[in-house]
Amino acid sequence: MTLGPWWPTDGTLMQIACALPSICILRAKEIKIKLGILLQKPDSALDLVIPYNEKLEKPAKTQKPSPDEVLQWRDSLDKLLQNNYGFASFRSFLKSEFSEENLEFWIACEDYKKIKSPAKMAEKAKEIYEEFIQTEAPKEVNIDHFTKDITVKNLVEPSLSSFDVAQKRIHALMEKDSLPRFVRSEFYQELVK
Repeated sequence: MTLGPWWPTDGTLMQIACALPSICILRAKEIKIKLGILLQKPDSALDLVIPYNEKLEKPAKTQKPSPDEVLQWRDSLDKLLQNNYGFASFRSFLKSEFSEENLEFWIACEDYKKIKSPAKMAEKAKEIYEEFIQTEAPKEVNIDHFTKDITVKNLVEPSLSSFDVAQKRIHALMEKDSLPRFVRSEFYQELVK
């Protein structure tokens, strides 16, 4: 394969790459992650519609909620997350914005709290850390250094509360940022009708 006369062969490309501001490199990583998400196909179309439910014996509420019920979600992220239809709508909205990592982290923390075995808890804690907390994690959540440090210290001896501080920060972030955007979205506006 010929690269052409314009392609540098003397290490100039590496010099150019090293000279790029770190913000450009970070932005390129973000774009790479988003493109990777776009290229992934869900296992089935149902993954996009059926709300998350760990226990399958409990059927998901498939009826559209009343407009009054939907209006309550504006003021309470918890009410939204507790309603299967609302949860699925919120999740779809976040996926459409490529910002579902906070909700996925919150779900992982909720699942983590149900673990009984210390060995499984340590294994799951490591997975959550590597996927959401560590620097440049595939789905890194936006938490401050103080919260990250507390979480890392909690993981030395994993317990059911190891991720509590980080989960509360992410919950607050979703409540302050994601929920208002969801309420202004077409997803939500269609539900209110």
